[in-house]
Amino acid sequence: MSGELHIGKKVFTKKQIFWSVLSLILIIFFAKVGIWEIAYYTSKEGSTRAVATTPAVEEEVSEEEVTEEQRAEYYVPADHPRYLNIESLGVAKSRIMSLGQNSDGSLATPNNIFDVAWYNGSAKPGSGGTIVINGHNGGPNIIGVFKYLPNVQKGEKITIERGDGTIFTYEVVENVTVPLSEANSYMKTAFSSPVEGRESLTLITCTGDWSAVQNTYLSRQFLRAVLI
Repeated sequence: MSGELHIGKKVFTKKQIFWSVLSLILIIFFAKVGIWEIAYYTSKEGSTRAVATTPAVEEEVSEEEVTEEQRAEYYVPADHPRYLNIESLGVAKSRIMSLGQNSDGSLATPNNIFDVAWYNGSAKPGSGGTIVINGHNGGPNIIGVFKYLPNVQKGEKITIERGDGTIFTYEVVENVTVPLSEANSYMKTAFSSPVEGRESLTLITCTGDWSAVQNTYLSRQFLRAVLI
C-alpha cells in the first residue's frame, strides 16, 4: 500500500488523519472542562463568600488594625473630612482618605478595611452639598468598617470631624439595599440630598451574597443622611 487513504479526489495521509483525530480529542476534552466549570460556578452563584476566596483586584486591602497613635497622627487640610463616627456600629474616628476614581470610572476604595474614602469630587463638610464616602464591608478574613452599615436605622446620628476640628452631625433619612444591576443608575440619587436644599452625607458599601462568577457582592448599600 502507498500509505494514503483516498476519499473521492482528496488525499489524506496517515499523519494528517492522526493529527486530525488528536485535535478532535483535545477539542472534546477542553469543551467538557469548560462546561463543567460553567456549571460549577453557576451552582455557587449567590452563595456566601468563603473566607479563603480571593477578593477582586480592587478589593485587595490591608486587614491591619489602625492604632490610636496612627489615628491621632492623621492630618488633612482644614476643610477636608478627617474622621467618621457611627456610634451604633462602634465606628469611632475612622480615618477618611481623600480619593478619586479608578481608571474604569468607579469610586476608589481605601487600602485598609478600617478606613473609609471620601470621594474628593463630591462636596466638603460645611459646603452645603452632598458628601460621598465609601468603605469596605470586610477583607478576605475579617469584617470591615461598613460590614453592618445595613443595620443603621433612620433617625440615627453620624458625625464627621473636619481637619480644623469642626464637628458636623448628620441624621439618617434612609438606608437602602440596591441590587448590583441597579447600583450604577442609583448613583445619581446617591449624589443628591434626600431633602432638597439640605447638606447631606451618603455612605456606600458592598453587601449581600458573594458571587464567585462576578467576583463581587451582589448588592450595594446606600445610606443617606442630612446635616442637622
